[in-house]
Amino acid sequence: MLDAGAVREVKVLHQHPAIVSHVIRLGLRYVGESTGAPQSIILKMPHSAYARTLANSGRQEVAFYTRIAPNTPSQIVPRCYDGHFDEESQAWHLLLEDLTESHEVAADWPLPPSRDQALAIVTALAQWHAAWWDHPSLGDTVGIWASADDSARHMEMFAGHYDRFADLLGSRLSEERRILYRRFIENAERLLQRYHSHCHVTVAHGDAHTWNFLLPRAGVTDAVRIFDFDQWRINVPTNDLAYMMAVQWYPERRQALERTLLNRYHETLIANGVTGYTRGALDRDYRWSVLWHITKPVWHWSINLPPLIWWNNLERVMMAVDDLGCEELL
Repeated sequence: MLDAGAVREVKVLHQHPAIVSHVIRLGLRYVGESTGAPQSIILKMPHSAYARTLANSGRQEVAFYTRIAPNTPSQIVPRCYDGHFDEESQAWHLLLEDLTESHEVAADWPLPPSRDQALAIVTALAQWHAAWWDHPSLGDTVGIWASADDSARHMEMFAGHYDRFADLLGSRLSEERRILYRRFIENAERLLQRYHSHCHVTVAHGDAHTWNFLLPRAGVTDAVRIFDFDQWRINVPTNDLAYMMAVQWYPERRQALERTLLNRYHETLIANGVTGYTRGALDRDYRWSVLWHITKPVWHWSINLPPLIWWNNLERVMMAVDDLGCEELL
């Protein structure tokens, strides 16, 4: 990546073992001319405990940074200097722009962002979605469409996981919630018609909680950046909004910000060239996505994420389903 000069020394500045990956901040020193070269970079690799289980996540993220990010508007995602996934060993790595000095997350997990921070995050998400909204490359050179058969197999797998999940929880999963899950599974084929319409869709992040957004530090003039793209796929855009708010926030916080953030999201879509998508359509899609996210705690449990994550997500999304009357969609 250097026009001239070479890297003389690499030093580990900080290591952060995340839940499913290992993130290392590296300091660089150069020999020769290296004007404008980064003084530090981020190395991301699989967490050893999940290296095999979640290998596809690494494949997805490397594909994103090497194929999708170069065609994305600048200053939305960190710059990628290098990325590689080895199909034989399933080892992978990414070398990414280090934004530690200029950006920060809104708040430490699990604290939600402030109102202004949430508005900035949703604005960036809408700009990202608008850039790929019904893009002709979707399903061609960008991502793949899941077929009806793919969806059926996916739901069959989910149903098996759910049965084991329900058995594990026993009386901790109420009969009302069991009925909701059974009705959801029975109606999944009809619910999936929204996705299979291939209309008003985009490249969705897939893991769009607010801790995957970096906001400029005080006094820094820069854009919000989005990172951690190991779950990206073509999807209904409200999948990201519902995961951010309905899955991650307790009712008081969600109810205080939900309408304001949905309004800002829609206004930003329109300002960035999206047409034919009404505010009412956004509401319908949002409720559809909230209902669909009752699957998320089950999937998280199935890959051995800790109960601290999936149990709280289960409680929050179920309260959102009740608040928004999502059961009507069944």
